[in-house]
Amino acid sequence: MDLVLGIDGGGTGCRAALASLSGRIVGRGSSGPANVWTDAEGARRNILHAVEQAFTAAGCDKALIASTDAVLGLAGANVGNSGARLMAMLPFRRSVVETDAVLALEGALGPHDGAIAALGTGSVYLGRVAGRLRRIGGWGFVIGDLGSGARIGRDLLQEALLVNDGVHRGSALIDVVLERFAGDPRQVVEFTAAAQPADYGGFAPLVFEHAEGGDAVARMLVARAASDVGESLDAFGLEPPQRLCLLGGLAGRYAPLLAGRHQALLHPPLQDALGGAVAMALRIFGKTEASHA
Repeated sequence: MDLVLGIDGGGTGCRAALASLSGRIVGRGSSGPANVWTDAEGARRNILHAVEQAFTAAGCDKALIASTDAVLGLAGANVGNSGARLMAMLPFRRSVVETDAVLALEGALGPHDGAIAALGTGSVYLGRVAGRLRRIGGWGFVIGDLGSGARIGRDLLQEALLVNDGVHRGSALIDVVLERFAGDPRQVVEFTAAAQPADYGGFAPLVFEHAEGGDAVARMLVARAASDVGESLDAFGLEPPQRLCLLGGLAGRYAPLLAGRHQALLHPPLQDALGGAVAMALRIFGKTEASHA
């Protein structure tokens, strides 16, 4: 087989790219969330949907999926044995499952030393110096994922309940949130009983928009999140010529909020996590295929 798969799965969506051994992308596909810790079966289903789309786009028979090798970068793969458990559920010939952060770093930094801050529905920070990796965060928004959309959404709902109870002062943002729940705090609690990270993360754009408009509660939440991001970045102790790349849907929101010492290190990513997955797949499986040719 002369094709490999790169797959990038996070809390919001999953993307797959089918590539030739020369590195040319011949087909792409996308699907829903692929967090293997919060929903392993849902992740498997969405991974396969994205892969089938990629094979269809390439004009390849989907029966060939079983003889194709894949590298997957997935949210939640670092927790417990979730990554290994998913591998047993996949139909590929050979699979390598990494965290989504490892492949994001692979794509963003290429051969350079530095760190990434992946700031989307979840968050994780990963640094690499002289080939050694250091990871910060990525433990899920309930006890971690500082600066993530899900964490901001969770903190917003917590603040809404404090305002409802008369503990904190409200704002226009809190009014909007409570209106979504018909002004009933019990509906807020009911929402949290079944809400997934992406459901919480859906509130993050609202928070940033109100912060830009001067809303006091929104500015407090954004300032707290930006401080958390900066504190995690400081732990890497980066210095030029090491690079810092911000990734994910909230990257553009945070870039202007960072301290000058961090902004001085900012570089655009060389490629995205999906590109990193394809690059790793070619490095691991491409040579093996070539040796059998």
